[in-house]
Formats: sequence, structure tokens, C-alpha cells
Amino acid sequence: MRFDRKSIARQGFASLSDFAVLEVLLHKGALPVNAIGEKVLLTSGSITTAVQRLEKKGLVRRERSGGDARVVLVHLTEAGLARIESAFADHAGNLDALFAEFSDDERARFADLMRTVGQRAQSLET
Repeated sequence: MRFDRKSIARQGFASLSDFAVLEVLLHKGALPVNAIGEKVLLTSGSITTAVQRLEKKGLVRRERSGGDARVVLVHLTEAGLARIESAFADHAGNLDALFAEFSDDERARFADLMRTVGQRAQSLET
């Protein structure tokens, strides 16, 4: 995990949560604040603070959903998209270097095992 944090810090992110929020938006598109919090494992207070911090930096914007005005969607701005695409590509390269010793089969098995652990953890939460 320390390798991961250092890799993200080298991308210029002071916090793992900022990177995680932007990464979720990159891969999932605009989402409600609470849905982002669930995906990056932040409490409602922490995710609100993270989104406000990213909004002040001009990396995300919030807007009310057209379908339900109670829902606030978080979107990447153009600056946010450029920032996370670049940072994610560099971070992915760092992770590729970390796993360079693994064969393709070992990488696939590792990914399968991590998915299984994640699913098991999620099932234990309910």
C-alpha cells in the first residue's frame, strides 16, 4: 500500500482520496456524491470535504440532477479530466513496473483473487 501512496503522491496529489474521487469519475462518469463516497470508502462528511476541495481546485463541478433535484451529481471539469488521465496513466505505469515479475497468468489470477476478496468483504458488510 505504501508503494501505491508514493506513486500517487508523485503525481502531485496530497491525498489518496482526491486521486480516488477523480479516478472513480474518470471510469464511471458523473455520480452522486454519496455514490462516490461508497466507491472510495469515505464517510459522507469526508466525501463532501474531498469534493469541495476538488471543486476549489477546478477539477470537478457539482450540479443538481435534472431527474431529481435532491441529487447532486459530481462531474469532472476539462482540467480535472486532463489531470486524472495523465496521473492515472503514470500511476498505471508504476503499477505495471511493480508487477513486472509476474507472468500474464499470475497477474490474471491475482486480479481474480482480489475480486473474490472484494466481493466477500462486501457480502460481510450486509
